[in-house]
Amino acid sequence: MAALPQVGRRTIEALLATHASGLGDRRLVLVHGRYTTGAPEEFTVRTGEETRRVRVSHQGSVLGILEEWTKHRDKAAGADLLVVTTGVDDSQIGWDLRGQAVRRQTLTVENAEIVMQRFGAAGLDPRMYDEGWLLEALLDAEPSQGWKRAGSVLTRDAALRALVVARLGLGNGDGEAGPAAGAVVDLDALLTWSRTPAGPLRFAELDKTERDELKKWLGETAGPAAPVLMSLAETGRGQDAMPLGLLGAVLRDPAVSPDVVLAVGGLFGQVMPRRTELQSFTEAVEGALIRWIGEARHNAEARTRVFAVLNRADQLAEGAGLTTAVESNRFLPSSFTAQLRHVAAAARTSPAEGEAALTELNAHMLARLNPERVGVAEMAVRVARWLALPRPAVASVAAGVRDQAGDWGWADRALVVLWAGDPEGDAVTGEDLSALYEAARERRERLDEEFARRLTAWTPNATALHPGGCLVVENVLAEAVRPLAGDTAPLVLILDGMSCAVAAQLGEEVEREGWTEIAPSEAGSADAPRRMAAVSMLPSVTEVSRASLLTGTAVKGGQTKESSGFAAFWRQRRLDAMLFHKAGIEGGAGRFLSEDIMAALASEAVVGVVLNTIDDALDKGQQGRRTQWSLGDVTYLRELLSAAKGYGRPVVLVADHGHVLERGASEGPVGGEGEGPGSARWRTGAARDGEVQLSGPRVLEGGGTIVAPWREDIRYTGRRAGYHGGASLAEVTVPLLVLVPDRDLVPRGWEALPREQAVPQWWAPRKGGRPENVAMQEAPRKPKRGKPKEQPADEGLFAADDLVAPAADGAAPATLGERVVASEVYEAQKEYVRKAPESKVVAAVIDALAGAGGTMSPAALAGAISATGRVRRNIDGFIATVQRLLNIEGYPVLGFIDAGHTVKLDLTLLRDQFFPKEKT
Repeated sequence: MAALPQVGRRTIEALLATHASGLGDRRLVLVHGRYTTGAPEEFTVRTGEETRRVRVSHQGSVLGILEEWTKHRDKAAGADLLVVTTGVDDSQIGWDLRGQAVRRQTLTVENAEIVMQRFGAAGLDPRMYDEGWLLEALLDAEPSQGWKRAGSVLTRDAALRALVVARLGLGNGDGEAGPAAGAVVDLDALLTWSRTPAGPLRFAELDKTERDELKKWLGETAGPAAPVLMSLAETGRGQDAMPLGLLGAVLRDPAVSPDVVLAVGGLFGQVMPRRTELQSFTEAVEGALIRWIGEARHNAEARTRVFAVLNRADQLAEGAGLTTAVESNRFLPSSFTAQLRHVAAAARTSPAEGEAALTELNAHMLARLNPERVGVAEMAVRVARWLALPRPAVASVAAGVRDQAGDWGWADRALVVLWAGDPEGDAVTGEDLSALYEAARERRERLDEEFARRLTAWTPNATALHPGGCLVVENVLAEAVRPLAGDTAPLVLILDGMSCAVAAQLGEEVEREGWTEIAPSEAGSADAPRRMAAVSMLPSVTEVSRASLLTGTAVKGGQTKESSGFAAFWRQRRLDAMLFHKAGIEGGAGRFLSEDIMAALASEAVVGVVLNTIDDALDKGQQGRRTQWSLGDVTYLRELLSAAKGYGRPVVLVADHGHVLERGASEGPVGGEGEGPGSARWRTGAARDGEVQLSGPRVLEGGGTIVAPWREDIRYTGRRAGYHGGASLAEVTVPLLVLVPDRDLVPRGWEALPREQAVPQWWAPRKGGRPENVAMQEAPRKPKRGKPKEQPADEGLFAADDLVAPAADGAAPATLGERVVASEVYEAQKEYVRKAPESKVVAAVIDALAGAGGTMSPAALAGAISATGRVRRNIDGFIATVQRLLNIEGYPVLGFIDAGHTVKLDLTLLRDQFFPKEKT
């Protein structure tokens, strides 16, 4: 006897809708089939203009049908319908009972007809008539809002797509999404679905025939990885599908060991796919994770989703003994940590090995989500480079502070990061970082000792009038700020306690904010300009050094003396001046800065502002373990810079002294005859090991003689986050960052200090040679002339009459730039560019960028090509013109990256465009 067809609620609703016109007042419906077990026995249905209540019962005999009808007829309300599913033939039921039923017969379920009716289709894909499972599934899975209308013919593909969306709960996740909801059925959607709590379980609960057919269809439409995913889902491993896909990548290696193959096979179990299928699945998982990781950089929810997969993969790998085998995986947190360890260990061996390991770490997909951990690795390699250089020496106090600002302060910056260690606290990495730190600290201590000895000999005779070749802090206003007081008065921002390490970080960020750092030109020297630095007052504490800075004379005092002395200094130079301390900076409701300070910035007066954030952090430990200082970390700094830029003011960021950090310092011996602590880092008495005695007119405490430690592990008072007052380079060196908002504001005798020239070569080496080589390409500097006449924007960076005449004809092109501008392609391209720069200028641009590895800051590029003419301010317009010459057919040979702060030349693309026949 043939099995009865399954009849579900949707089928009954469709039958009633089909026969709505024949229902009338009839209340009995006989249906050939078996009602699905577990389906609701009572529900309401819309029939024509009525809503009627339906009760369903399955009966296997005439007596059962009769008994059910009798009870229903006697007890049910008139509008209710009784639907009886049965396998009894009409001939056995009899006319008297059939006469009560709709159409006086048992209705036969024609699933194909019902499916067409539910989809609003006039025809059906012929293949579907032979797929009973599909028709039944479509009737059973119909969403509450119904299927989307299919048009004239319901195709098999459309039907299966609608079924998958409904069965898996794609789209809105509640099982009621249909094609109308715009749900996409692709592998990415399926992988996302596999991470939902109930999604894989819904698939596992489907009938086996339906599961097999859906897997087959998904394999045809979504790719060979889809059946692997669905097989894992139906065996209860859906949540682990993506983690398993990541671990399956280990089998890509042809030399993989049998033990690893067995371990991976054990994780997949009975659904272990063939190698080609596994490879497709692994690639699909990795592709999805790459997209998710891109989202996770700026989305906390996406980050959580990514790490849920990756951490589970690590757990599975550890349980299966695969942790070592997956160390080269570019997604797993464990492999990221392993590669981080490799960088730290390799850096101890050699800078080259550290560089190679760092390149591998940066290729790891988690590098973009762990910038702080990558930053630690970068610092380790930088320290390795610094240690590989010849041992530096302190030639004089002046040379020491210059080198501290331009070189050794960057080493201090790196050591802060190494001291803090891996942000995730990996102990293995920490051991190697500690070893690098100790080696670098030993070198720094030797420099501090040499500097302290030089300082001891320099101090007795050093004054503001005879500084021995140094810039001293009391001369900063006269020598670094006064030259800026031209048409627009400067803003002087005193960052109390800013060290050279902090200044290095802030200097990078202010350039990204659109400021140009400048420095005095070295008269008669072909050397590139360097960041300025001064020698603090002694001891290097706020009470003497800040007052001396702001008054322009060696003096000790507080805020009152600072304010009056600042105004008096500028009054002598016929300028008004105002100085603001903490109490005068904060604005009222709705204003970040006070009205007084905004009014001062809008005036013609020189404005000074004292910012205590760094010094307060050292004193109170507010900085914690943070290793980075940004503009936003110094209260009011970003807002003051923004206001200054709005008024076109030059800005001087200057410290009054630097600082050393607490790194296990111990309290030094104090208390003998004539001895006493003046502060944490200076005292009176006789010098001991690690200390020097300083005497002279610039020593404003201790009666003109103090003892100050050069070793950073000595202090004389209670423990704090950091200290100042000693004789180390980090404390005595006063860094200056002189900034202009516009290149036209560069004063006579000064020039731009691009990022490439501000950083030491070991910090950011570039392909093609030292960053300093940029300066080597320049012609001898000429005295600056008066303000140039206005130049139309479309003329770019150089005016035609400013350019040097081209070289004599007949000379063979020697450089890449010369070859490009001599090519036929370039000549043809010039025809389409109005007022193109002279070929010599374009060649210089190409050669400068090629020599720097393809990227330079706009300021550095302008300086590098200055030998070909007088630099104009409109660098953006100039680059846009050169782009039209080099970017053939829109290919991005030349352009800006890094939010417009870096110019990039794609050397490979350049050669492809201009020398297509060459193979490089």
